[in-house]
Amino acid sequence: MARIYEYQGKQLLKTVGVPIPQGEVASTPQEAIKIAENIGKPVAVKAQVWTTGRFKAGGIKFAETPQEVERIAKKILGSKIKGLSVEKVLVEEKLDVDKEFYIGVIVDSSYKVKAPVLVFSTEGGVEIEEVASRNPERVARMVVRYRRGVEISDANSLLSKVDLDSNEISKAVCGLYEAFKRYDLRVAEINPLVSTRDGRVYAADCRITLDDNSIFRHPEFGITVPRDMEREPTELEKLAWMIEEGDFRGTGYFTQMVPEIEGEGYVGFHGIGGGGAMLGASALINRGLKIADYADTSGDPPASKVYRVVKAILSQPIDGYILMGACLANQEQWHHAHGIVKILKEELKNRPGFPVLLLIAGNKESETHEILKRGLKDLPIRLEIYGRNYI
Repeated sequence: MARIYEYQGKQLLKTVGVPIPQGEVASTPQEAIKIAENIGKPVAVKAQVWTTGRFKAGGIKFAETPQEVERIAKKILGSKIKGLSVEKVLVEEKLDVDKEFYIGVIVDSSYKVKAPVLVFSTEGGVEIEEVASRNPERVARMVVRYRRGVEISDANSLLSKVDLDSNEISKAVCGLYEAFKRYDLRVAEINPLVSTRDGRVYAADCRITLDDNSIFRHPEFGITVPRDMEREPTELEKLAWMIEEGDFRGTGYFTQMVPEIEGEGYVGFHGIGGGGAMLGASALINRGLKIADYADTSGDPPASKVYRVVKAILSQPIDGYILMGACLANQEQWHHAHGIVKILKEELKNRPGFPVLLLIAGNKESETHEILKRGLKDLPIRLEIYGRNYI
């Protein structure tokens, strides 16, 4: 899944008729001032980062004048909110809020449902799970019949479950579902949807996530790496995504755990199989190792794809390489062996003593180990190879 920023999500909502506050995005304090002057009233200055809890973290501030906007924008732009760098702020009108609500559309992939589900709560601004556990009577749900969609009568019925009757809120419910369908979304949330003291309804904040398989249909969002990430992709991640983008044979996943490696002691991590790979990464972290990246090659990728993923791993300033194939894979593992031998001979021939640990098991295991031992025997590295007895 691929996220988009709040300002992008609000523009998306606007196209389907959901009202949003007046505002624009700014990259500099000077741009922020001009936007505030055009709005001509008190504004909110909101850091554009992929995380929740921005207000408590200091990423949302209110300003009465353009001069205050400049001061706040200077403080927020270039700062970090929950470890994420702020490159843009959304400057929008401050709303005179009366009530807050929550609307969400999620995909329930359980075998009993297998459909989009609309969720509405009379409490907004907090995690919907908290509301559901604390006050379940304030949360209403409705399974959507995909071909039929959501009509005003459906939205009215949903709201009636929490004793609410509002034509404007019903329109917002229908609009959110229309956005969900039109833009191939996986998650669509307006939180909070607010009603103001003058009776208007606005999407005050939103969280939008697109299905990564649909990104090619939506170039307007400028998504270069359709992964579920909390930050913009690094240059290395953009290059690594090209491995997956151009070759659908198996998986070739790569992401950096730290955007910039500082200091020594980081190892390049390479797993096989999603669950086993995650368990392997957790085991290493629990033992005090610092992991530079998380990579996974499963689903029977060819040697060429394995080669390119390991090349991405070794392009980092790391002090060791670990292949943690913590599962008995049914893919033919000798393809991994051929790819690994080729890239290690190219990259490690002039790195004496470089530690390499390879745990690889499953189909063609003995042949795989033989290929690795023969191919790497002349490299001046510290090499250890393990099989199924160590899983």
